[in-house]
Amino acid sequence: MAATVGHAVAGGARAFVDFRNVWLAYNDDLLAKGQFAVEDITLQVSAGEFIAIVGPSGCGKSTFMKLATGLKRPSKGTVVIDGREVDGPLKITGMAFQAPSLLPWRTTLDNVLLPLEIVEPYRSNFRAKRAEYADKARRLLQSVGLGGYEDKFPWQLSGGMQQRASICRALIHEPKMLLLDEPFGALDAFTREELWCALRDLQAAQKFNVILVTHDLRESVFLADTVYVMSKSPGRMIVRREIDLPRPRDLEITYTPAFTDIVHELRGHIGAIRQPVGKVGAALPQ
Repeated sequence: MAATVGHAVAGGARAFVDFRNVWLAYNDDLLAKGQFAVEDITLQVSAGEFIAIVGPSGCGKSTFMKLATGLKRPSKGTVVIDGREVDGPLKITGMAFQAPSLLPWRTTLDNVLLPLEIVEPYRSNFRAKRAEYADKARRLLQSVGLGGYEDKFPWQLSGGMQQRASICRALIHEPKMLLLDEPFGALDAFTREELWCALRDLQAAQKFNVILVTHDLRESVFLADTVYVMSKSPGRMIVRREIDLPRPRDLEITYTPAFTDIVHELRGHIGAIRQPVGKVGAALPQ
């Protein structure tokens, strides 16, 4: 059984996500050769905090997500989520990816309900409480602008609608943490911004933690409380930038000098990563 542990964050509260000196090699041969996908990751995330992770392709962002969900265990170091050391896949998380992956033979409502059919304690009660769960799913769909689309099939929905349904499916079992891996990357700019606002409103209302992996610096600055920049592989967290823009944030803020300055600052760090070894930017503040 995992131990109950955790380190303090600002204000003295226990961190909800706590990575301590985490290294990961994908197999024993790579470990023996000292070839790591990520190395020496230390960070603490408060309860209800929204963080974004940016960096060049192949830097280890998705590997970090696997560590945060318990799909991978570190070769060295510890990962603690919600006060318990992670020793296997977590049930307190929801996930959404770039491809919505809705089941084509199920309606929007039935796709959203899917986790309740397979995740305990909901699974045992699903038949008896299906009407209650369906009402909950309808309210969630309504909150992201999909009211009236409950009986549509995925092929009848636009890409943005499918991704809204995918996020609802990830949240239906009320996870404490939502992990998003490039969820809006395949969408047009206007749809992407609409979904930023939908996610902003859901997270503000429900206060779940979010870890967002993205290549879009504007997206990271608009949504996150804190943005981390990862180095080239092996991935390290080399910059931590708190986003000190007031909430709630409307899209108009993306046109302000304060917003643009932060985006340019982060872009400068990404640019520095692309320079020859020895010229990489500042270390992660502790």
